[in-house]
Amino acid sequence: MHDSFFLLVFVIVLAVIFDFINGFHDTANAIANSVSTRVLTPRVAITMAAVMNLAGALSGTAVAKTVGSGLVIPIGITQVTILAALGSAILWNLLTWYFGIPSSSSHALLSSMVGAAIATSGTDVIIVSGVLKIFGALILTPLFCFMLGWIAMTMLSQFLANSNPSRVNKVSKRLQIFSAAYMAFSHGNNDAQKTMGIIAMALVSYYHLPTFEVPDWVIYLCAVAMAMGTAVGGWRIIKTLGIKLASMKPINGFAADTVAASVIEVASRFGLPLSTTHIMTSAIMGVVASRRISAVRWGIGGNIVLTWVLTIPLCGIIAWLICKAAHLMFD
Repeated sequence: MHDSFFLLVFVIVLAVIFDFINGFHDTANAIANSVSTRVLTPRVAITMAAVMNLAGALSGTAVAKTVGSGLVIPIGITQVTILAALGSAILWNLLTWYFGIPSSSSHALLSSMVGAAIATSGTDVIIVSGVLKIFGALILTPLFCFMLGWIAMTMLSQFLANSNPSRVNKVSKRLQIFSAAYMAFSHGNNDAQKTMGIIAMALVSYYHLPTFEVPDWVIYLCAVAMAMGTAVGGWRIIKTLGIKLASMKPINGFAADTVAASVIEVASRFGLPLSTTHIMTSAIMGVVASRRISAVRWGIGGNIVLTWVLTIPLCGIIAWLICKAAHLMFD
């Protein structure tokens, strides 16, 4: 099957749709804490998150280069490969959003890309070192973030042990506004770049470009798409993260947001695509568990973790099936 310019355009359109869905699917990562603690109203929180997502998405391309050239060999795939990967990831995002489960858009997209690439060109097209690096970071960072959240909240609690509770609560509310904005910025920085990398990969594959670069128009397109998606807001997941998972106070929200955003920002500067959903959820669980283990509603947490475990294999299989079916239809 020969790639056509129409397929390239279709890939770009579908990638933008994925970016938009990623925005409203992952809005909860940035604002669930500030909404649940009543520091911000939902409308104000979403508006702030949209603006900061846009700013974050324009701040770099290191993650985009990792996604676009560090996972699979761009020249060994086709536009249909990318379409299958995007289709699988979008399907999974919509399914988990419908049930209010904070799953990982990153796991969905990257595992779908691997599955579709194998369906197109076999395992030779996979960059093994890149897969180990990327998925290793995706899997290990939530554990690290849980521990970091626990440590950060424990230290804050000890530092503020003799402080006036009402004053702590008042100051925490102000700080949480900044930490929520920081989290929204980091989300836009890491997540929008994944779509930039996918579109740039499609351009390299179609035009047989000798080097991998992310054009400026791709950066702006993905930044705006994610910001618009964030502005829509994903209320089901906001409810799960902000209310069902644990009872939060402003100081908890500040700690969780700051820890999660800092981890994501550092990773973004090193070009590591992380799951902002996993990072935020793990930070919340670590922060709340530092108070007492039973403060986390582990039944909800267990369902979330189960979805995380299932995302990688299921999205890879779905993308493989979609890609095989498409090649059978058009070859």
